[in-house]
Amino acid sequence: MEEKHYYNTVASTGFAEFKDRGSKFLAFVYPIETTDDVKKRIEALKKEHPKANHHCFAYRLGLDGNNFRASDDGEPSGSAGKPILGQIDSKECTNTLIVVVRYFGGTLLGVPGLINAYKTAAAFALQVTPITQKQVLHHFNIQFDYTQMNEVMTLIKQMEGTVVEKEQSLFCRFKVGIPSQRVQQFAHEIKELHTVEVSKV
Repeated sequence: MEEKHYYNTVASTGFAEFKDRGSKFLAFVYPIETTDDVKKRIEALKKEHPKANHHCFAYRLGLDGNNFRASDDGEPSGSAGKPILGQIDSKECTNTLIVVVRYFGGTLLGVPGLINAYKTAAAFALQVTPITQKQVLHHFNIQFDYTQMNEVMTLIKQMEGTVVEKEQSLFCRFKVGIPSQRVQQFAHEIKELHTVEVSKV
């Protein structure tokens, strides 16, 4: 499998609404990095919409395609989470969460009606949310002496990398993200800086 250098994700949060026979479907889109982000977003929406009948959602995380979930939250099996996930996948997005909050309007929609409503609400929300391409980053821990700060920072800049975490005590410890197409070059050049310890995260 060819390594990906970029991935699609949503650039910001988004919102859209869809109505069908009295039921309201409120679709919320969020960029996420972890399953913790998912939990926090859903808990916040449940507090915001305590009277809603269902909080159905789907998300996809990471680049290997294996980290995803679709929840029907009490709707008939397969009628909510799957159609929402289908919309995320149709945009080839990852690190993306969509939650659709439903207020029941008194008329049963049936499974085909539900599938259509959840799919449409998710599609509307994605239409109004900008999608961006991000570089795939590989993470490294590096430890070095203060005297090498300039050299290390120069190298990170040259590689278009980002410092994710910094810890400075006796030594400097950085966690850095390096774009995938620069990883080999980075690994080679960081070794040239003697006494810098590097390990892949």
